[in-house]
Amino acid sequence: MFTYSETRCTILDEYEECLLRQCLIREASEMNDIPLCPIDYVFTGAGSVPITFAFFYPHPLDQTVLWKGLSEIMQLFPLVESRLARTGEKDYSFRVSEGDLAIETLVSDQSFAESRAIGRYISPVDSSEGHPLSRFSLTTTPDGSVLAVSISHALVDGFSYFHFLSSWARACRGERFLPPDLSREGIPSDLGNLGEPVTSTTLLEHCGLFIADRRNPHPDGTNREERIFLSKDRLREMLEEAKHDRPDAIFSENDVVTAWLWKKFLPQWIQGSDDLDVYVTCPVDSRRIYKALSRRYFGCGLCFVSVSVRLGDLQQASLGELALHVNGAVHKVNNDFASRSMRTLAQFRGQQGLAAMDHVHLKHPAHGLIVTNLTRMPIQDLDFGAGAPADFSFHSDVSGSAALLPAENGIEVVVLHPPILV
Repeated sequence: MFTYSETRCTILDEYEECLLRQCLIREASEMNDIPLCPIDYVFTGAGSVPITFAFFYPHPLDQTVLWKGLSEIMQLFPLVESRLARTGEKDYSFRVSEGDLAIETLVSDQSFAESRAIGRYISPVDSSEGHPLSRFSLTTTPDGSVLAVSISHALVDGFSYFHFLSSWARACRGERFLPPDLSREGIPSDLGNLGEPVTSTTLLEHCGLFIADRRNPHPDGTNREERIFLSKDRLREMLEEAKHDRPDAIFSENDVVTAWLWKKFLPQWIQGSDDLDVYVTCPVDSRRIYKALSRRYFGCGLCFVSVSVRLGDLQQASLGELALHVNGAVHKVNNDFASRSMRTLAQFRGQQGLAAMDHVHLKHPAHGLIVTNLTRMPIQDLDFGAGAPADFSFHSDVSGSAALLPAENGIEVVVLHPPILV
């Protein structure tokens, strides 16, 4: 077990301005408290879905090199070493606590190919008050090493998760990396003007999210996982089919795959009237859209949009028609939408309190699918000095979800089916 010790950043010459800004942010608030943004609260409490990957390397990873690189970057990524602390009746902060970081070292008698289950390598973090929001482990297997990292989704989205990991890898290789931006200035968080009650309809329209029963903090593990490989040729065929259906539209690959998954799985999962509304939800990285966030923002920079059609219409619709629905929803996300989404989430928490955030769902809990696109993961950048990962596994406990992951000559879709038909 390696433990955190006093560090000296070896890249001061390149990032003095960034380091000064981080120090000012940390010194500006008591006990190194950094406030959460409204979207962060969605990923706290019960069923908080941390981001957790295990990366397999067909060679031993050097523990000393890993620790040295991690120690060097922590001054630039202080939030990674934090816990949730209550700072008010309806507020948390990220409380940075130096000396709280460790890399757990494990040994497994099974190869990664024999067992890719995340639980063999790491326990996903618990995003609740007082618990560490990041966890690291290094497992020695008969055929190499597995580096597993779990970070609270309140702390990072996919972009920030891989920004941190790729920066760590670059530090291990002695290379420069892009410093993060921790500033939260300009993001609405005021709870003073509560206004009209935020209803389930308001939350759906403004934030693309749902209010329902309390999220399950301990999934029962009966969900069936399915993996689907879509080759580049198959993706090209799907895109051509959608364009043939709607020649006037311009679709992304993500639009078409999301539409295809929506049409494929919702009729399988739902037994009900053709008039039933069925939903698909898409997370959108708002860094290029939302003026309050920089391109280097370190945190959860997501907005969510959800779109619905009748179950009967879903079954009859062409791929192009459904892709057009998805495309239209995603293109609703602009600066005004992102700002309104943040204000609405802050208003909801102000009216209902922290406990109500456990009732906010990323997808319709009974009649929905959420599709997360992670195909741009910089896997080749995760080279800690002896080569990139040869394989990886991904953890999800959101029933009715699909993750799009990079694969050789295509993409891999990991679908987590609901445990029972609704």
